Amino acid sequence: MPNPSASQPLHPSDGPSVQASKPNGMTIRARGRSFLALILSPEAPLKDWLAGLDNHMQRAAGFFNRQPVILDLGLLDEHTEGLAGFQQELRQRHIHLIGIEGADRHWQALQTWEWPIELQGGRPSGPVQLPEEEEKAPPLNPIKEPLIINRPVRSGQSIQNPDGDVIILGPVSSGAEIIAGGSIHVYGPLRGRAIAGVDGRPHARIYTTKMEAELLAIDGFYMVAEEMPAEPIGQAAQVYLEDEQLKIVLLQAAVIKN
Repeated sequence: MPNPSASQPLHPSDGPSVQASKPNGMTIRARGRSFLALILSPEAPLKDWLAGLDNHMQRAAGFFNRQPVILDLGLLDEHTEGLAGFQQELRQRHIHLIGIEGADRHWQALQTWEWPIELQGGRPSGPVQLPEEEEKAPPLNPIKEPLIINRPVRSGQSIQNPDGDVIILGPVSSGAEIIAGGSIHVYGPLRGRAIAGVDGRPHARIYTTKMEAELLAIDGFYMVAEEMPAEPIGQAAQVYLEDEQLKIVLLQAAVIKN
């Protein structure tokens, strides 16, 4: 079963708003917001794919909890067995779809499907200036600065920087989540979930001074605690992607010669 990949940033809070005053005295407020969604690309036979999904969900409990998901049907066709009831199968697994792509909604098997219309939730991406008159907006340059967190990340917290690295100067507790467009650096025990390279960056890495993670992921390929090798557990380690497989190796201290 192909692994889900992350494509757009998500955060539960809003950023500062901007205001534009109109001649009638009414004030229009706007906020910028972006989204992080996991992309699922099912393959036929769907019965086997769902069995593989169930296996992953048992080993990574809560991985899809509150996570928006885009369903990519590009590997299927309108005659795929089980396609008509596939959306309901995902709902029974509490997978929330915010988008469907890679298929024609006029396929007979999709006539009973409900197609998402709008996105909800999200992460602030900064103020959006409302123009005084209609004009073509210039393209935005992505921000690629590292996000530095100078405190512990506690259970239930989610730290996200979809446009660059995340640097944590302290421990990451079990139940916490770190998401980065680039690499993740944890100067302390990593006990939660670390998801790097979310915007298609397979060369991103994860570093920690003490590997005890619940889940590791780079560019959509992930590994849960039960699948991790024993040697790096409790040690300083790095994680990288090689041939679509996550590798966890010990961090070797540099030897300085006079």
